Amino acid sequence: MKKWVVIVVMILCGLGLSAFISAWEIEKPVPIPASPQRIGDAKQGWQYLITGDYVKSGIPYNLYLLGAGASKANYLQREGFNKKLSYEYTAVTAKNGEVLAAPNCLQCHAQVFNNELIIGLGNTSIDFTNNKKVNAKKIQHVESLLKTLYPKKYEAAAPFFTVTKTIAPYLYTKVRGVNAAGRLAYVLIAHRDPNTFQWTNRPILEIPDEVVPTDTPPWWLLKKKNAMFYNGFGRGDFGRFLMASNLLTVNDTSESRQVDDHMPDLLAYIYSITPPKYPYPVNEELVQQGKVLFEKSCSKCHGTYGEKESYPNLLIPEAMIKTDSLLFKSNYSNPQFVNWFNKSWFTQGDHPARLEPFEGYIAPPLDGIWVTAPYLHNGSVPTLEAVLNSKLRPQYWSRDFEKPEYDYEKIGWKFSIHENGDGTTVYNTDWPGYGNYGHYFGDKLTDAERKAVIEYLKTL
Repeated sequence: MKKWVVIVVMILCGLGLSAFISAWEIEKPVPIPASPQRIGDAKQGWQYLITGDYVKSGIPYNLYLLGAGASKANYLQREGFNKKLSYEYTAVTAKNGEVLAAPNCLQCHAQVFNNELIIGLGNTSIDFTNNKKVNAKKIQHVESLLKTLYPKKYEAAAPFFTVTKTIAPYLYTKVRGVNAAGRLAYVLIAHRDPNTFQWTNRPILEIPDEVVPTDTPPWWLLKKKNAMFYNGFGRGDFGRFLMASNLLTVNDTSESRQVDDHMPDLLAYIYSITPPKYPYPVNEELVQQGKVLFEKSCSKCHGTYGEKESYPNLLIPEAMIKTDSLLFKSNYSNPQFVNWFNKSWFTQGDHPARLEPFEGYIAPPLDGIWVTAPYLHNGSVPTLEAVLNSKLRPQYWSRDFEKPEYDYEKIGWKFSIHENGDGTTVYNTDWPGYGNYGHYFGDKLTDAERKAVIEYLKTL
């Protein structure tokens, strides 16, 4: 009898130990292996970024100028038709010879900061709060007029109008400043055949109601990373992900192949981008103190900086990071989109891409972090000071989008605290996906230590 008792106890202990080991393994950071990338010519990549026709359709050029007016600030120093367009648009010529104003990558991946256009900085002024009000009938009215009066212009713009009527009502966020890029991808995928990319007016996949907000990460971090996106699930060839905007108006994969040929150049340009330097003097003594603290407390996840730089490329499980989980969980609650991608044209050929969901987020490099406020993957924390001290994170806050002011000591946007989360300019951290919790690692530091770390982060 005693023998059987001993055996049972040993089995139970073994099961308990296995469960403990499994739980411990889940809470360990997971390294991301590197994938080979196609690297081309950075100068050609720059030209393709600001003048290329990776989005094949758009608004008739004269109609765009009639509505938006000619841009007074030619930030990109472009010539010809592009000279009059805002930097977020590019003049493209349709197959029938008509000139169109097409949206480009800088809609999300550039921002004017202190009167300077910073290429690669995520656009934190973008506004998706009014898209629910897009009136399809008005778009149809414009289409009818063009079709009657300017049939060639209508023919050229038809793919853009078709997609816009479909996707615009889906692309909304509850507050200004966050991006709906994931939602855009969902809607485009739901209306395109995975192998031919041909458009269907009826969705072939179920589109969820939730819109997951994100803060657009800076492009200059990509050169260090082995995976794309906050949850690190973009694996394989980065060019295939960079060309995703092509899905807006592409007719079929023959056009996508043409765009794909330019992606090595575009990636080379993105790899060449460096972050802007902090514009004011720093306290060098405090910087050195902060560097020691950072390398002791933060570098295992975020890497080291200076002459001997390193970056570990780690995925941090939810149990460790504890930040809002809606973003990564959406890949599991809506697997149809991951499945679509992983059997699509993007995964074919000599340089395929793939999606690998993970229950957590990548710990990003911190180059240029001083200029990338607000913080966390959903832009829920207005300053670095509040990232390092969770007690300072406001529940309801707003910033002035018309006359934005930056706090160069706390590092981030100057903001106002509100009693409630009403309004589309007030960030409400109670909403699902908008939570400001998690990343509590800075809470263990003293105020003096946090100040030193912030002073060091200004120099990255």
